[in-house]
Parts: sequence; C-alpha cells; structure tokens
Amino acid sequence: ALAAWLGRAPGTASTDELERYLGTLRTDGRSAATIARRAAAARAFFGHLVLLDLRRDNPAAALILPRRTRRLPRTLSVGEAERLIEAAVGVTPRGLRDRALVELLYGAGLRVSEAVGLDRSGVDLESRLVRCLGKGDKERIVPIGRQATDALRRYLARGRPHLDRRNRPDLFLNAQGGALTRAGAFLILRRLAAKAGLEPERVHPHLLRHSFATHLLEGGADLRSVQELLGHADLATTELYTHVSDRRRRELYFAAHPHAKRSKGS
Repeated sequence: ALAAWLGRAPGTASTDELERYLGTLRTDGRSAATIARRAAAARAFFGHLVLLDLRRDNPAAALILPRRTRRLPRTLSVGEAERLIEAAVGVTPRGLRDRALVELLYGAGLRVSEAVGLDRSGVDLESRLVRCLGKGDKERIVPIGRQATDALRRYLARGRPHLDRRNRPDLFLNAQGGALTRAGAFLILRRLAAKAGLEPERVHPHLLRHSFATHLLEGGADLRSVQELLGHADLATTELYTHVSDRRRRELYFAAHPHAKRSKGS
C-alpha cells in the first residue's frame, strides 16, 4: 500500500512522506486502529532495513501514532443472562455440564480459558470458592454463588461420572471423555443462545464475563473488588465497565421517566 502511494520502492521514503501517507489514510476515513497498524508496520520495516545496513535511519521512528479508542464492552441484560442460563435445562450428563458451565462463567466471571482449564480440585463447593489460573499463570480465588454451586454439585454427582471415561482431572469434559475445549464452550453457548431466543452470533464466553462485571457494578460493588474478581492487572481495564453502567442508567432514565423522554423531533 505504501509503495503504491509513493509510486516507488518504499525503502526510500522520508519521514515527511510517511506523515503525508498517514494523513491520506485519515482523510480516506481509515480507523485509528488501521492507521496505527500501518505506522507500526512501517516502523518495523525500516528498522529491519537499518539492521541490514540498507538505511542509516528509521524514518518511521518519529511518527506520532493515533490514540486508539477503546470500545465499551457489550453485555447481556440481567434478564437475558437469566434466559441463557434457564435454557440449560435437562438431566443428561451434557445437560448438567452445560448448566454448570454457564452458571460458572456468569457467576464467577471467569475467562473461557480459566473455566475449561479448571481441575476438579480447583472447586471447593463447601466454601463456595473457585481457584483458577489467569493470565501469566497468576492464581486467584473467586467466590461463587449458591446457584453456581448447586449446578456444579449436580454435574459432579450425576453428570461428570458418566463422561469421565479416561480418569481425567479436568472439571469439564466433552462427550468423548476428553477435556472440554474453548471451541466446545463457544458452541455450547451458541446453542443455548439460540434456544433462549438470543442472537447466537452475539453470545460468547467473554460476553458473560463482561456481564458479570457490569451487573456487579450496577448492584453497588466497588471498582477495586471487581478488579480483583476479574484478575485485571490494570484498574483502567475494569473502569470500562463503569462507562457501560453509566450508559445503561442513562438509557433506563430516558426510557422510563416521563419528563426525561425525548420528543420525536429531538
């Protein structure tokens, strides 16, 4: 793309030309993320030329990258989350597993990799605690509610023994007796979403994690506690969920209060 814009080999570009190239991308309506990727690619390309002694300088090193706006997480409403969970009914081994999985994802806010990576020993039903390994192999302990505890107890007593053909330590097992995978968890949620009347392509494990955090904050939980429950290293990541809560409160206000409803012409 840079070569086509320059009309010659990109290795001869100057900093001014690169700045004009990025300006053209902005004028063309390219997103900040796209522009940042193009600039980073140019910086790496010219850095490689410097290493090969084909250039003495890196003209992309001085480029100012645009700030990437962080999108607000999408969430389910409380009612939608309940519908998704209630769609996981049944007394078959897989039905009990699916209920336990969705209750745990929503009730503990686990990443899908943390949930499918759990061993049986990582769940303490008496204390209602889950011990999981997050990013960077950092261990954290998360409390779980009574509904998630009951669903896990039913699965461990009446579901998992019928799936465990290989004497595996994994908590969640697939129909063949192996460990449930991330892809398997995605498919389970898509199937439950369709059954609950939700948009299957919109529902994924991380959506339940987003919903867990947002609903906690809407219920009055403090930001620092939610950060610890999610295992976020940076509080700024958790703060995104406060913006979701603020937006939802505004929507409810404008929809419900008689003096707040917007007129058709506004």
